[in-house]
Amino acid sequence: MRRPLEDVRVVAIEQFGAGPWATLQLADLGAEVIKIEDPSSGGDVGRYVPPYREGEDSLYFETFNRGKRSVSLDLRSPVGRAVFEDLVRNVDAVYSNLRGDQPAKLRITYEHLAPLNPRIVCCSLSGFGMTGPRRAEPAYDYVLQALTGWMSLTGEPSGPPVKSGLSLVDFSGGYVSALALLGGVWRARRDGVGCDCDTSLFETALSLLTYVGTWAASREHVTERRAESAHPSIVPFQAFRTADGWITVAAAKQKFWLGLCSALAPELAEDPRFADFEARAEHREELLSLLRPRFLAASTESLIARLAEAGVPCGPVNDVLGALEDPQVEARDAIVEYEHPVLGTVRHPASPLRLGTEYRRAPTRGEDTEAVLRELCGYDDDALARAREGGAFG
Repeated sequence: MRRPLEDVRVVAIEQFGAGPWATLQLADLGAEVIKIEDPSSGGDVGRYVPPYREGEDSLYFETFNRGKRSVSLDLRSPVGRAVFEDLVRNVDAVYSNLRGDQPAKLRITYEHLAPLNPRIVCCSLSGFGMTGPRRAEPAYDYVLQALTGWMSLTGEPSGPPVKSGLSLVDFSGGYVSALALLGGVWRARRDGVGCDCDTSLFETALSLLTYVGTWAASREHVTERRAESAHPSIVPFQAFRTADGWITVAAAKQKFWLGLCSALAPELAEDPRFADFEARAEHREELLSLLRPRFLAASTESLIARLAEAGVPCGPVNDVLGALEDPQVEARDAIVEYEHPVLGTVRHPASPLRLGTEYRRAPTRGEDTEAVLRELCGYDDDALARAREGGAFG
């Protein structure tokens, strides 16, 4: 079977994490992603992120850019701009992750590019969007976790606010913008007219407040941090210390609560203080004071065996290496690998999309410049020479 997006072409003006993560999803689904790299700055800054970096190659860059093509192009030079416009005529979308004021300044919005290609979809993922008082502000994941309330929800009640261990605002923003781009391309093919997709990390992070945001917006509810990474309203739904580590348990349904009781504390099943969700939330500390010693008295492995037999969702708190060694990883081929001419063997967590992904290394900077321009724009040797002499490629 052909891969789902084999007939989609995207020009990407991107760097670092959020934007490249978005177009990686498209590339994994078969889209031709043409990554524009500025020759004056050495291309995507992700090429130089340590550790495990050699020259312009790094495992960080590989993570976000496998399967793409790289074109070295100076968009600020007149000849480079002309080359870019030739590309726009032959692609479905222009994707960027720049500050919100930059798409207009670089003339990469639908208003600027529609005369070249009325079906073009111009997707921007910025910190705060292309309008509003913050549109020109730079934004990074950690700042946005603070600004949108995430850090107020994370960590122990008596400790400082804590960020997520991963850049989840960036990666979620990548998913959101990739979905918006595909929606725009679908509509453009149906209706013959492209559009701007103005997405932002800020609004992505706000949307991911989900029910906590709904509680706050509807009833001015302030969700408090709970010890042991506990759920704000469902009990028990949290981490417990064991004799040799930590375990997480999620009694998110009444049947899971009853299963936990049968595995660890049968007498609690008939206790009226813990009869249902509301009662367990009301008597949270009483219940946890009874459960914690049961967990602390046994090993993680034995607890998981007992709880799993009772049908209770649970799992150990692994480190990253432990997570990658889970037997489910091997069973699902969830790690893929390929050889890189500089970095040697590169192993990735596989794409979760599972729609015919083919894995190949990330491109060297500018590796595909001539090939892309010949294939898409019909450039011959003379046209390439003129562009080179005019400074289009740096």
